[in-house]
Amino acid sequence: MSSNVVKAIRIEQHGGPEVLKLVDVEVPAPAPNEVTIRQHAIGLNFIDIYFRTGLYPHPLPHGLGFEAAGVVEAVGADVRHLKVGDRVAYGQSPLGAYAEARNVPAAQVVKIPKGISFEEAAAIMLKGLTVQYLFRQTYRLQGHETILFHAAAGGVGLIACQWAKALGVKLIGTVSSPEKAELAKAHGAWETIDYSRENVVERVLELTDGKKVPVVYDGVGKDTWEASLDCIEPRGLMVSFGNASGPVKGVDLAILNQKGSLYVTRPSLGVHVNTPEKLAAAAKELFDLVTKKKIKVRIDQRYTLAEVGEAHAALASRKTTGATVLTLD
Repeated sequence: MSSNVVKAIRIEQHGGPEVLKLVDVEVPAPAPNEVTIRQHAIGLNFIDIYFRTGLYPHPLPHGLGFEAAGVVEAVGADVRHLKVGDRVAYGQSPLGAYAEARNVPAAQVVKIPKGISFEEAAAIMLKGLTVQYLFRQTYRLQGHETILFHAAAGGVGLIACQWAKALGVKLIGTVSSPEKAELAKAHGAWETIDYSRENVVERVLELTDGKKVPVVYDGVGKDTWEASLDCIEPRGLMVSFGNASGPVKGVDLAILNQKGSLYVTRPSLGVHVNTPEKLAAAAKELFDLVTKKKIKVRIDQRYTLAEVGEAHAALASRKTTGATVLTLD
């Protein structure tokens, strides 16, 4: 086989992990604004499952994945900030990161600093940049706030726990088990609430002396929507940034009035890093915290490209902690 034929994951229909197929694909020369990346590690995210099942529609057949790290193999004619041999990563790309090599728009690619491995970069780009925009852009935390963050022991959550601590913010994290509570605390959560056995709203009231919190970060979706609103102080902000339990639907705006003239936003990463400059600035803030050891990247699950079905099953079953990566070395 010629060197530009690589293994990649494709789906031809929506469904369970069994629809993920390992196939040969050809990688053409990069377009003027693209780079070809030989990938070393690929990050897995809940959004990958949404595309596999069709919750987020995309014309079939298609690849999966948005996040990976590797080495630049070829550079398009118009690309100035990257060269062959650069160690790079991306967290927002056209679908198709589950591949040995691929072309990516250069505007979405950043260099990885020395001291950060491919696996760390692949595990942190989407999740870490998500925390960056949530904490530094959507609601800019100043330090000293007390906040509520759902699913605090997940891949995004463990980065959020550490980032909050670095900012001097008291993060109350919701978790589903005592083990996950311990994990979130070890990563800097101020307090945890085990929603499988504790009432989230009551505990937030206790922990804040009845004040509630100025902002709730909720990547869970429909299961936590109502409780989240009840944890927010008057004129506070509800940040609904994901739907791990399913999308929030049929919202009656009057509920925001009844619960204290609340604000709500449904943000996404792409809009917050929509220029190379904004992406570079956000990535720099993230990488600086990693190199200073304020954020440690925890990778608890590793799979090969051929084992991606198992990886998806583990992610969907809530059995994973920290980050999951596909390794290609």
